[in-house]
Amino acid sequence: MTLATPGTAARRPLAVLAAAGLTVALAAGCGSAKHVNGSNGGSGGGATVLNVGMPDGATLPANNNPFLDSSFAKKLGYTWLIWEPLAMSDEAKPDQDPKPWLAAKWDWSPDYSKVTLTVKDGVKWSDGTPLTADDVAYSFQIQKEHKEVNTYSLAITDVAVSGNQVTVSFDGSQYVNRTKILSTQVINKKQWSAMADPSKDTVANPVGTGPYTIKSTTPSTVTVTARDGYWNGAPKVKTINFTTYSSNDTMGAALTSGAAEWSYYFMSDAKTTFVAKDPAHFKLYFPAQLSADGLWFNTTKKPFDDPHLRRAMSMVINRDDIFNQGEAGYFKPKIESITGIPTPQGEPYIAPDFKGKAPEADVASAKKELTDNGYTYQGDKLIGKDGKPVTLTMTDPADWNDYQTDLAIIKDNLATIGIDATVDKANDDAWFDNIAKGDFDTALHWTNSGTTPYDMYQQIMDSAGVRPIGTAATENFGRFKNDEADAALKAYANATDDASRTAAMNNLEKIFVEQMPMIPTSAGNLGAEYSTKNWTGWPTAENAYAAPQPTRWGMLDIVLHLTPAS
Repeated sequence: MTLATPGTAARRPLAVLAAAGLTVALAAGCGSAKHVNGSNGGSGGGATVLNVGMPDGATLPANNNPFLDSSFAKKLGYTWLIWEPLAMSDEAKPDQDPKPWLAAKWDWSPDYSKVTLTVKDGVKWSDGTPLTADDVAYSFQIQKEHKEVNTYSLAITDVAVSGNQVTVSFDGSQYVNRTKILSTQVINKKQWSAMADPSKDTVANPVGTGPYTIKSTTPSTVTVTARDGYWNGAPKVKTINFTTYSSNDTMGAALTSGAAEWSYYFMSDAKTTFVAKDPAHFKLYFPAQLSADGLWFNTTKKPFDDPHLRRAMSMVINRDDIFNQGEAGYFKPKIESITGIPTPQGEPYIAPDFKGKAPEADVASAKKELTDNGYTYQGDKLIGKDGKPVTLTMTDPADWNDYQTDLAIIKDNLATIGIDATVDKANDDAWFDNIAKGDFDTALHWTNSGTTPYDMYQQIMDSAGVRPIGTAATENFGRFKNDEADAALKAYANATDDASRTAAMNNLEKIFVEQMPMIPTSAGNLGAEYSTKNWTGWPTAENAYAAPQPTRWGMLDIVLHLTPAS
């Protein structure tokens, strides 16, 4: 099982959190929260308790099932402290090889259709029994047998055990899924094979190989405590409180008071309302991931099926304003490449033709793109090829304030080339349904991420994900179809050497720039707000050993790096 990333209906809860832009007002009248289930620190002993918070609501389902998106464990992130991955990937540096974790090593077949995992010796479950190859095998077998827990829809064809090795076979090359596969959390076969529905059943007393066990649970807080006998050394953090806060306001108040020390959410004025409260200790670190947020088009509707219109629109969107105003100068990094690939993480993948080429607002060039390709003007109004004024509706949920500000900026930008845009502030559930079923003109939305830009492009351009209007899609929400893009995606996924992969990626970038099926505006992020007052050892831009978001797999590595500040 792997942690979901924004992009499909199955990943909706984290996607909502990642995109939501609820305004945070940390006024003096907000009050201050208190430490929950213990104090941070002790008499001369330094910190012993770490407090993690997320603004997911007043209460959450008291369930520790790592496959259930709405569970405490998944929402708050401690799933990774109980069920560990086979390998530890650094999402902040996607080009680096993962570190061995529960797998001591792994060997891929030349065509990447099979991986042989060697299980680490000396690892024990929290109930004292040894980790076995059967446990690792079952962690894949359960995905093969229950599609509800197969988060990445891995085409597993066979799982075999030989001594301390597990061989997992797939239908086709898994080059683009290598990190996802190695990030699989290993579950205890004895505990999970007894469940009727592993995707939903309550897991009250989880058995894991991780460094922590559950100490107590309340309607809003789960406390975990370091266990004896952990294979990777005793963590310095002895107790962690994971608390769900009722709103962004209460989450912000908890951060500034010190009741919470680690979180991930959007603050409309983070540098003033958070960092400035204690510049020495309150930190923001929001590295990009290889995914993009941007304006998706419903390409089944005219005139949005016209790449010339889409390209012209991209030419006038001001990414600086979106970053500085809509994303508060920190939350979603600015896209610096016309390919849509976030940098610096994606710099090695950018084709020579596009190196150093950034998207820039250029009204004159945009108008020329339009008038050279069948568009005209009546006064300051853009007239389409059908003789009608070009209008469009941009839609996103009303309470996603960063996206709403982004849309307001885009609306003004489009007016410079005569397009009359309307912003629809949608209901959350209706919006998700409409996007999936193709009932929209344009919308700000994110993409999937991966260790290469393939995942981003695949979700935008793969026609295999196209569904009829009215039928829910989980990718390619714009219903974009292009035979060359399909061929390039297939070539990249199935390439057997780096030169072939590079050629395919370069082709994907060329198609994307020419067709502009989605206008990239911001990079996806892997960030966090945290405090160094009680704990040191956090990842930073200078020491990016892990992505800091507390609900992703790197949080386990971070917790093991933390040491008391005094």
